[in-house]
Amino acid sequence: MTPAPVLSLAAAVTRPWDAIVVGAGPAGALAARQMARGGARTLLVERKAFPRHKVCGACLNGHALSTLAEVGLGDLPASLGAVSLQELRLATRGACARLRLTMGVAISRELFDAALVQAAIEAGAGFLPETTAHVEESCESARSVVLQHEGDTGQIAAAVVLAADGLGHGCLSWLPQFDRTARDGSRIGAGCGGTLHSEAYEPGVIFMAVGRSGYAGLVRVEGGRLNIAAALDRQYVRHTGGIGPAVEEIIRQAGFPEIAGLGMNDWHGTAALTRRSGRTAVRRLLLLGDAAGYVEPFTGEGIAWALASGASVARTALRGISGWSSGLETEWTMAHDQIVGRRQRLCRLIAAGLRNRWMIGGAVRLLEQMPTMATPILRRLNAPALTGTPPG
Repeated sequence: MTPAPVLSLAAAVTRPWDAIVVGAGPAGALAARQMARGGARTLLVERKAFPRHKVCGACLNGHALSTLAEVGLGDLPASLGAVSLQELRLATRGACARLRLTMGVAISRELFDAALVQAAIEAGAGFLPETTAHVEESCESARSVVLQHEGDTGQIAAAVVLAADGLGHGCLSWLPQFDRTARDGSRIGAGCGGTLHSEAYEPGVIFMAVGRSGYAGLVRVEGGRLNIAAALDRQYVRHTGGIGPAVEEIIRQAGFPEIAGLGMNDWHGTAALTRRSGRTAVRRLLLLGDAAGYVEPFTGEGIAWALASGASVARTALRGISGWSSGLETEWTMAHDQIVGRRQRLCRLIAAGLRNRWMIGGAVRLLEQMPTMATPILRRLNAPALTGTPPG
């Protein structure tokens, strides 16, 4: 799916904009849709062409699905052919726990992200792909953004800018008050860009292989394709000779079926996963999604955080268009912590447990015998977000 229509740089710089959203992942695309539906003249800017591959898991858990329903997009996953999930299979070194899932679907990020961008366009947002953006310091009534596309440069201004361009938030590199500090020992993300099929991995199941130096999640998405996403220690990647061999070894150690040619496939890595942005709001600029801070996610939580922040931020940003105050910065900082920060702290604890060889081994063996012990954690991860966003 290729979102259409799209703007040219020349057209974008000649129009007046109330809001500029940088980054067209789930956070940015949903925020742009909500802003446009709220009556704001909104421009969504993305540095890559669509559809595009994304290093990420492909699961939408109950948290994510509830956010989509809240904004009137509850039918979107099914319309894209999303695969319903019934089970999480957690394995490490000969032990395998089978945990029942009561909600969740699997859908490729190529299809899902493009559909969200299309929803933003249909709501009235302008879309400018294959364009890099650099946010400048604000003046009294607006904040400027410098855009670059195929060698051409333009500048636009808006009352509010939303930064949703991922882990490194490159659009803020000109602003000294934002750092991109990764936590010591943070793992990198990894994903396979090639098309994989394996009948050994049945649809409707999340296969999670955990090793002492990382973990990998495998799930079948629409069309029967196999999506693989991993979090890996950088030293382990170097030791095994690359991302593909590292993932292959983790899957083998967990006891899951081998996949022919997996190590030689088209693999991509990310920046360090666990990081803090330092701030989530300054004058006429709000951060959301991965740009606002990130930890190693679990069973679809990363996408859920992005959707929840994208749905919620519009309420603050729309008020900022009519008149900015420092209170809006405090409001978004507190709202983001309420919606996302608390869930990230839970995932930080889970990630710490996954690093402890003895703890995870004992936990999986215990869950083999008593799988219902995982129910409280899964229920909390699937709980709806309180975004305060009006339905539709």
